[in-house]
Amino acid sequence: MTLALALTGCGGDRSESEIPTAASGGAATPSAGADGQGAGDDVAAYVRAQRTYVKCLRENGVDAPDPDGKGNIDFGDDASLKKDATFRAAMEKCAGHLAAVPESIEKGNQSKLTAEQIKVKQRYATCMQDNGAADFPDPGPDGLGQGEWDQSSAGAERAMRICGPIVGVPATPGPGKG
Repeated sequence: MTLALALTGCGGDRSESEIPTAASGGAATPSAGADGQGAGDDVAAYVRAQRTYVKCLRENGVDAPDPDGKGNIDFGDDASLKKDATFRAAMEKCAGHLAAVPESIEKGNQSKLTAEQIKVKQRYATCMQDNGAADFPDPGPDGLGQGEWDQSSAGAERAMRICGPIVGVPATPGPGKG
């Protein structure tokens, strides 16, 4: 199981009282977008989901830190967590509380891709679509994903095996270590 939690720092001008915690139940303050609608609503919902996830982890024996104002949970660089049976069991029990990272946060956490990296992402998307994952999203002009797709179908699994080498994922991974 891969631990896919963003580990970012850099705070803004927000006061501590605006930053949500699992203990306080505080909510993130959504920011208004250019269209006048709450562009941060998806972030606020994500932060709430992350607080629920952290609460679940704690209820299952893990001393999890509160998520930051963008919902990121910093477990640090402790590789032993992945081997900890309590941590693994809690992650499995609480997996239903994990929400998809909003596009605004995902894009903000990624560095700008080079033209060659964008071409690789485009080749990968085309390969996925041509090999059974017809709903795989095309990357945007910045090379980043543009939506969700069904990863559980047989066609998607087949496409991932065929196309994985394009992005550096071996088609037939060797035995795991650990």
